[in-house]
Amino acid sequence: MVTEPASHLPSGLPGLDPRFSRLVTVEGRAADEGAHRTWHYLDTADELARIGVPAVGTILAVHGNPTWSYLWREALAASVRLAEEGGPAWRFVAVDQLEMGWSERTAVHRPLPQRTSDLAAFADALGIDGPVVTLGHDWGGAVSLSWAADNPDRLAGVVLLNTAVHHPEGVPIPAPLRLAGARAVLATATTRTAAFLETTLALASPPLEPSVKDAYRAPYRTAARRRGIGGFVADIPAHAGHESHAELQRIATGVAGLAVPALILWGPKDPVFSDRYLDDLVRRLPHADVHRFEGAGHLVAEDRPYADAMAAWLVRHRERLAAPHAREHAGVPDPAEAAVAPEGYAPLWAALEARRDDDTTAVVDMARRSGGVPRRVSWRLLDDRVRSIAAGLHRIGVRRGDRVSLLVPPGATLTAAIYACLRIGAVVVVADAGLGVRGLTRAVRGAWPAYIIGERAGLAAARVLGWPGVRISAPALTGAARRALGVSHTLAELAELGAGAVLPAAPAPDERAAVLFTSGSTGPAKGVVYTHGQLSALRDTLAAHFQVTRESGLVTGFAPFALLGPAFGTLSVTPDMDVSAPRTLTARAVAAAARESDAEIVFLSPAAILNVVATAGELTAPDREALARVRTFLSTGAPVGRALLESTNGIMPHAVAHTPYGMTECLLVTDITLDGIRAAETAPDRGVCVGTPIGENRVLVSALDADGAATGSPSGEPGVLGEVVVSAPHLKHGYDRLWLTDREAARDLPQDGGRWHRTGDIGHLDAQGRLWVEGRLPHVIVTADGPVAPVGPEQEAERLGAVRRAAVVGIGPHGLRQAVAVVETLPSTTRPGLASPDLAADVRRAVSLPLVAVLAVPQLPTDIRHNSKIDRTRLSGWAEGVLGGGRPVAP
Repeated sequence: MVTEPASHLPSGLPGLDPRFSRLVTVEGRAADEGAHRTWHYLDTADELARIGVPAVGTILAVHGNPTWSYLWREALAASVRLAEEGGPAWRFVAVDQLEMGWSERTAVHRPLPQRTSDLAAFADALGIDGPVVTLGHDWGGAVSLSWAADNPDRLAGVVLLNTAVHHPEGVPIPAPLRLAGARAVLATATTRTAAFLETTLALASPPLEPSVKDAYRAPYRTAARRRGIGGFVADIPAHAGHESHAELQRIATGVAGLAVPALILWGPKDPVFSDRYLDDLVRRLPHADVHRFEGAGHLVAEDRPYADAMAAWLVRHRERLAAPHAREHAGVPDPAEAAVAPEGYAPLWAALEARRDDDTTAVVDMARRSGGVPRRVSWRLLDDRVRSIAAGLHRIGVRRGDRVSLLVPPGATLTAAIYACLRIGAVVVVADAGLGVRGLTRAVRGAWPAYIIGERAGLAAARVLGWPGVRISAPALTGAARRALGVSHTLAELAELGAGAVLPAAPAPDERAAVLFTSGSTGPAKGVVYTHGQLSALRDTLAAHFQVTRESGLVTGFAPFALLGPAFGTLSVTPDMDVSAPRTLTARAVAAAARESDAEIVFLSPAAILNVVATAGELTAPDREALARVRTFLSTGAPVGRALLESTNGIMPHAVAHTPYGMTECLLVTDITLDGIRAAETAPDRGVCVGTPIGENRVLVSALDADGAATGSPSGEPGVLGEVVVSAPHLKHGYDRLWLTDREAARDLPQDGGRWHRTGDIGHLDAQGRLWVEGRLPHVIVTADGPVAPVGPEQEAERLGAVRRAAVVGIGPHGLRQAVAVVETLPSTTRPGLASPDLAADVRRAVSLPLVAVLAVPQLPTDIRHNSKIDRTRLSGWAEGVLGGGRPVAP
């Protein structure tokens, strides 16, 4: 029985041309057998014919609940533009599912099995043949994937926005759905009122325009027209006995067998489809290109430029998508094909295994968290501990590729846990406490680890903040503490469980080994993926350049390098400090660590050096004697100036001071010594000289255009301001679930067989091949006269005795930006605001760039991890507000 017929689009819907509106009558299947149903859909076939381009295939787009085909208007328009511009021409067909949008309303009950039959009937009625790319969101994701799994011969690819095909047993469905689906609430929330629809529309970030909201409401003005919304909510298979549960399981199984190109675009702020469901999809489609739009939510199609991302993906995979029957595995690795290790490759744990019968000390943890003495671990004990924990992890179900988040401070425990994970092929997730609670939460949730190994504080945070993963405690716990923290195992239990057990085969060099998070100094912290081969290449580059041997001994007060001692086969010592607050490290703590290890090499973070120098007066004669044996001192993570290095040399008089340049994506790129910095001071160049490339590393520069974009072909021409482009054997594999960021980092790079990366830093090369860093790409000030880098003018201001640190930022419209200097003063100012007239005049005379204002602040905002990278983006907004008449509060 027809309750309401289908109809064409009404006029006036913003962003959607009504000429794409179509109706088709389809012979029903399953519960609709013998009936004919009329569907409304959007179709670009006639438009492609008008512009004279043949379609290479069809994009079959399926909306979810409570939206309709209006959701896909941007992708529809983008597909036509792509065809007009000479890109692959795809016919775009976006359905309104029956009972939804402008399709027919019927009296038929439509659970998931019926929905899958409906879509199959619709596709056959339109004669949709291969190649087909399915596109789905919310419930439309599951329905579109049913068609994909059932039609492998026609399928070319799949694209998904926030959706799910599996919900783990024993885990409640998301609270909003539990509430809406409650029997007493269901009809009122979904059908009698528009509450469910309005709640969904309110999830957009930024908020939808009123006219766009009205467009979504248009097909659902009455209770009768909203029955499909209630039907979808009632159809959520919350338990195994639900009528749609078996069908969803069938779809989930089918998805795991798909070997076509896939794209997953995700809004992590979704209160319904959390990263739990993204992780499940990635496990089923491990070859998928994935991008998480930080800050986006359930309506990611409204929140972010998903259509542009999809168009770029269609171009990237144009050959494989247009000829799906010619594909072989479509990029899915064949586990039967063993990876061949590169010549000279040795896994990160090779040196540890080589010293497994050695009873001398391997690791010393000087941190006295419980008031005890330093902890010493021998090579024999460390290797045994690594093996037993690795086997124990394997016995509780940790497998190759499983993610394990480590919330343990550097020291012997973290070292054993990391090497145990690496040995069995688990992927370690390292996001240090320097990100702060909010940043750490974002990082852990984004990586979605299956397991968490943590100290009490980390496990407590995981419990309170709802971080994912089976929880494993590093220390022993009482029964009450275990229950309170939700702990399933301890490391001691795992070691006992794995004692003497045979380890699984070691991972191959091209398998993923780690996800290391950036500092978040220029935006949300990004997960950087390294393979086993790349981590080993980093070890080899470090060892060769800094001449690290078994006898060297290391003091590692910088978290990223605190774990490399066993990889080098040399004794490493973590000094007594709070690694989440580098400035807690003292000169005496460094001396104690050097004495303990008889170290020749010391690694410290730039933030830690400040306090080490400040506390140098506390050193005793034995302390100074221990530090006099140090021959190499390194500080990396942020630039370190000549004065600070010279002060450090006063503490370690026989050490060659190095300040390498690198980033989380490529931890060592170039290197410069204190003598090199002194030599560079006579050069006319602006910026911070960070030296020449290390080993096989290469550095080029992509010139900035008049608009401040790095569009130039990367070259080694001296004196050209542009984005720094690097290549190295240990360069990252990619970003974790940030496909678009990966694309941008690999845009227009040399095609010479090397692996290259756009760093986001700006600078230039000089005639001697030295790299000078002048800031970050987002901080370029594009004036009417062209782009200006901030670091050079900042250095000019900092030469004044009254200026401790300076930041030069832009205000005003892009292309007409005006420069403003924001300075920390000596002595420190107590109130933020305009600098004194005398100081402002001095800064204007010192800086060659015209300044519209000089502001003074007690302290410039910096990142948490390094305590040194100035947040110029934040300062720019603050300066614009203050100069516009806003209250001059601290930035």
